[in-house]
Amino acid sequence: MTTIEEISEFAEKTGFPLLIRPSYVLSGAAMNIVSNSEELHHFLTLATKVSKQYPVVVTEFIEEAKEIEIDAVASGGEILAYALSEHIEFAGVHSGDATMVMPPQKLYFETIRRVKRISKAIARELNISGPFNMQLLARDNQVKVIECNLRASRSFPFASKVLHYNLIELATKVMLGKNPEKPSGSMFEIDHIGIKAPQFSFSRLAKADPVLGVEMSSTGEAGCIGDSYYEAVLKAMLSVGYTVPKKNILLSTGPMRSKVELIKSCKMLVDKGYQLFATKGTANFLDLNGIPATALHWPDEDARPNVLDYLRSKLIDLVINIPKDHTRNELFNDYTIRRNAIDCNIPLITNARLASAFIYSFCLLNPSDLKIKSWDEYRPS
Repeated sequence: MTTIEEISEFAEKTGFPLLIRPSYVLSGAAMNIVSNSEELHHFLTLATKVSKQYPVVVTEFIEEAKEIEIDAVASGGEILAYALSEHIEFAGVHSGDATMVMPPQKLYFETIRRVKRISKAIARELNISGPFNMQLLARDNQVKVIECNLRASRSFPFASKVLHYNLIELATKVMLGKNPEKPSGSMFEIDHIGIKAPQFSFSRLAKADPVLGVEMSSTGEAGCIGDSYYEAVLKAMLSVGYTVPKKNILLSTGPMRSKVELIKSCKMLVDKGYQLFATKGTANFLDLNGIPATALHWPDEDARPNVLDYLRSKLIDLVINIPKDHTRNELFNDYTIRRNAIDCNIPLITNARLASAFIYSFCLLNPSDLKIKSWDEYRPS
């Protein structure tokens, strides 16, 4: 689309939220999710400053959709080997910042079947010979393709480690015309779980907002393998710098769906003896669900107990702050909480699904329970 009038008409027809991006961007640069007309016009102004010559791509943003990735090697349009993974976070977090699970643990069988069928059809239609990566959305077994990249992705090495099969070696043989044999076995026959977690450097970026979105922010990652899903999650989170909280946890859980997502996790925390602190809305919601939490005032309130006092005194061991909306008060308060957590070196999670997975992992397992194994001990059976 090339005019604001066109985009406004599309927004009226489709409804919010929308994803907007300059048509040429890499790694999500200048991309944004907008939830109302005011945000749309604000971010369109930013996008046109980035690229005055090119149109802006505007698409419907599908909420609460699972993001799936497939890394594969094909020869003459036939897939020889593939690795399927899912993101813990719902779609909307850049794939480079998402926490990846392989093989997928929470996908419907029918969704997996459709992803495989779509991947085979695209490989055949494009007559792919070599590595490729696809990203897809799935909600209620409805699968949509985000993109197909005719190259190896950042997850190829991770997939090779988890599967104990060198996908790049296979792809190289294909591109050299050596006609390698199709490997036997299936990724669903392995007895272990791989988790790839991102690592960030927000502490080195003064005033940066440490929240995840469609623009990539991570500066590294760690891949871990465990005998169970939660063992792999705990290993991965510890590997990228998180620590198991000792006593006090601060919760600001954002929109209603995130609050509901965290109910069971919060009950587990209380059962484990953790002390919960929360901002006003979250504290009220927890109270309605029989979960005790001490309410703290927002940063912009001249009242005590205030969340900033607890953060700056390092009385909090873990901050879970889920962004709610883009109103001025919410932006200021949530940003202030997140930034103070980073500046005070307190572990911070800004995604409800990831927070829930981490809570489950350290409530069900102690770090001393984690098994130290060599890579060879995780070979497929």
